[in-house]
Amino acid sequence: MGEQSFGGVHWIEQHAQRLAVMPGAGGGVVAWQWVRDGEPVDLWRAWDGRTPRMQALASYPLLPWSNRISGGGFEHAGRFHALAPNTPDDPYPIHGDGWLQPWQLTRSSEDGVHMQLRSAGFGGSPYHYEASQSFTLVDGGMDQSLSVTNRGEHPLPFGLAQHPWFTRTPACRLSARVDGVWLARPDKIPTGYTTDFPEGWNLGQGALVDRLVIDNGFGGWDGEALIEWPERDLALRMHSTLTLPDGSQARPDCLLYAPAEPPVFCFEPISHPIDAAHLPGQPGWTEVAPGQSMALVVEWRFSSSPADRSAATA
Repeated sequence: MGEQSFGGVHWIEQHAQRLAVMPGAGGGVVAWQWVRDGEPVDLWRAWDGRTPRMQALASYPLLPWSNRISGGGFEHAGRFHALAPNTPDDPYPIHGDGWLQPWQLTRSSEDGVHMQLRSAGFGGSPYHYEASQSFTLVDGGMDQSLSVTNRGEHPLPFGLAQHPWFTRTPACRLSARVDGVWLARPDKIPTGYTTDFPEGWNLGQGALVDRLVIDNGFGGWDGEALIEWPERDLALRMHSTLTLPDGSQARPDCLLYAPAEPPVFCFEPISHPIDAAHLPGQPGWTEVAPGQSMALVVEWRFSSSPADRSAATA
C-alpha cells in the first residue's frame, strides 16, 4: 500500500500562488508554489508527475493517527484493537489510513479548496470517521486545516498530523522552540525523552537540516517554526494549533524527518509522538467520543527573507 492510481489534479491560482491538489490520491497536494517575478517557486517539494506513491507528493494528511504504532495495535478501555502494517517497507502500521483512501473535492473557489473523506473500518481498522481538510490561499501564504469526527459507536483515541515535504539545500536551516526530543531505536520506535539534545538537534538554536539524518519527534513545541533557504532567498514560517474534542486549544508536537538520500526533509506538526499508544501516559493520544471532533490548523507564510528569527528561536 502507499501506491495510488493517480489522476484528477485540481489547480487554483490566487494571491501570486498556485496550489494543486489530487483528491483521489489520499487527499494529497501535488504542488504549492509562489509565483515570484513571474516564475513559480516551489514552497513544498512538488510531485514529479510520474511516481505513483503518496510519499512522492508535496504533502498529505495523516489521520486518524500519525506515524508508527508498534505491538500489532493498541489497547483502549480494556479492548485490544489490532492494526496491520499498511506499507510494504515498514513493519508497523504508519500514518493512519486517510492517506490511503480517495477523498472527494466538495468545494472549490478562486482562493481555496475543501475535501472530505468518510472512512468505515478501512483495511480492518477499528476507526469509523468523517474527515475534512481545507486550503485557503491568502496574501503571503496559505491557511490549512484538517479535522476528524468519530462516527463509530465507541470512544477511541485519535491523532492528526500534516506531512509536507521540503527541498533540502546545504544552507537550509530549521528553527523551532522545543524543549526535548524522543530518542528512538533503529526501527524508529521511541526509547525515551530527553532534554539533552544530540549535537545539531536543538531546533531552538537553528538546525542545519542538510547535516542531519533523523526521524524523531520533539516535544514542548510552541507551534511556531521558520525554515530558511538562503541559496533560494526564501523563508517559510508556520504556526500550528490543535483544537481538542472539548473545544480547548493545545499545542502540537513536531517531527523532523531527514533521510540520508534524497535531498529532502519533512517537518510535521503532529498531535502525538510516535507510538504514543505505548508510551508512558500516552502523551497526545486523544480520546474522541462518538460525534466529537478534533482539528489541526496550520498557517503558512512565505517571504524572500525574514526580518528576524525571534518568533521561532529560543
